[in-house]
Amino acid sequence: MQDDIKPKKKLVLATIENIDQEGRGVTHIDGKAIFVEGALQGELVEFESYVKKPTYEIAFTERVIRQSNLRVKPKCDHFNRCGGCSMQHFEFQAQIAAKQRVFENTLSRIGKVKPETILTPLAGPSWHYRYKGRLRVKFVVKKNKALVGFNEKRTHFIADISSCEVLPKNLSDILPQLQELITKLSIKDKIPQIEFAADQNHLVLLLRILDALNDNDEFLLNTFSSHYPVQFWTQSKGPETVKPLSKKDDVKLSYALKEFDLQFNFMPYDFTQINPFINQVLVRRAMSLLKPSHDDRILDFFCGLGNFTLPIARSGSKVTGIEGSVSLLERAKQCRDENDLESLVDYQCMNLFEITKELLLQLGKANKWLIDPPRDGAFQLVQLIDDDINPSLIVYVSCNPATLARDAQILVNEKGYRLDKAGIVNMFPHTSHVESIALFVKMES
Repeated sequence: MQDDIKPKKKLVLATIENIDQEGRGVTHIDGKAIFVEGALQGELVEFESYVKKPTYEIAFTERVIRQSNLRVKPKCDHFNRCGGCSMQHFEFQAQIAAKQRVFENTLSRIGKVKPETILTPLAGPSWHYRYKGRLRVKFVVKKNKALVGFNEKRTHFIADISSCEVLPKNLSDILPQLQELITKLSIKDKIPQIEFAADQNHLVLLLRILDALNDNDEFLLNTFSSHYPVQFWTQSKGPETVKPLSKKDDVKLSYALKEFDLQFNFMPYDFTQINPFINQVLVRRAMSLLKPSHDDRILDFFCGLGNFTLPIARSGSKVTGIEGSVSLLERAKQCRDENDLESLVDYQCMNLFEITKELLLQLGKANKWLIDPPRDGAFQLVQLIDDDINPSLIVYVSCNPATLARDAQILVNEKGYRLDKAGIVNMFPHTSHVESIALFVKMES
C-alpha cells in the first residue's frame, strides 16, 4: 500500500507502531525512532519532521491516509493550534488505556519492576476540569490585541483562542472579554501571565504585573469583576506582594472532601490538585491502600495543604505532615484547626530534597508512609530507608512515571519492598500527563 501512494514533497509516509509517553505516535525508519504528533497507533500517515537528531526525530502529522477507529473529532476548535492539549483526537477511554500502557512500560523499562496487581484506572469528568493553572499573556502590537492562553503547538507564541474546553467554564466563557480588558490597560504589555484558581463558587485571576496599575486600570478591573464572575488579585514581585485588588475580592477559596467530612480553605497561590473531581477519588483510593487505623502512626511527606494528612487523621491515625513551604504549612495548620484535628495531626517544615537520616529520625517512629512528591520524585527520601527507618507500608502518589519508576527500583531491588499494587489516575484528561498511585509492602525477612 505504501508503494501505491505518492507522498508530497518533503513528507514521509509510515505506519504508526505505538504511542509514547507524550501522546505521540511512534514509528521507525532505518532504525531511527520518529515521534509523530497527532498520529495514532495503526494509522498510515504522512508527516514532516521539525526536530532532527542522530538517533531520533520529532514530527507533526500532515495527512492521515489510513485512520484509526479510535480517532475522534476534537471538541475544541483550537486543538490543532493550541498546545494546551495533545490527545483530544484520541477516544477518551483509549486515552486512558494508552496512559496505563505507558505507565506499566515505564515501570518495567526504568524501574525493572512490575506491580503484582494493576489497579483499575481512576477517571472523572473530561471537560472543564482544570480549576488551577497559569495562562500566558502577550500584547501583540500588530493585532492591537492581548492574547491570553497557552502556547501554540511547536512554538513559543501564544495561541489566539476564544474558548477552552478544559478550563473552568466560567473562565472559558469570558476569554474574549478578558483579552479586551487587558488590551485597554495602561500596562497591557507588562502582564506576562495570569494564574487562575477556582472552586465551586469563585474564580480568582492573579495578575502578574511588572508595573503599577493606575487609577483607570483599577477602575476597569473593578468594573469587569462587577459584570463577570471573577475576582482580581495582583502580584508585583515575590509571593509576599500577592494581594486582592480590593477588599471585596479578599475571599477564601475552598474545596471539600465530603466522604471524610473535611473542608480546606486555601489562597489563590497555594498548591492544590488542579482537578477537584479526581482528587476526591484519589484520596479515597489512597486511604483504601494505606488503611489508617488507631494503632498506626503515619508520616505524610510533601503534605502541602494536608490533602492526605487530614483524611488519615479522620480515619483515626496519628499523623505528621512534612512540607518544605513555610507559608503552605501555616495554611495546613489552619485547615487542621478548622477541622478540629489538632490532637491527631502534627506538622513539620523540612526540605525533603536535602533530608538526612538524623532529621528523619527526629520525626519519630512511623509504621506507614504516604509520599506525594513533585515531578522530581522522592529519591533522597527513599534512599534513607534502613533498619532504623523501616515503614511496613508505603503509598506513593506520583505525577511523573519516570521518577516513580526510579524510586520503585530502589524500594524493590535495594530496600526489601514488593510493588503490591499500582495504577494510573487520569488527573489531566486530553493531555499526555500521567498521575499514578502505588502501594509498596515490606517483605518479611
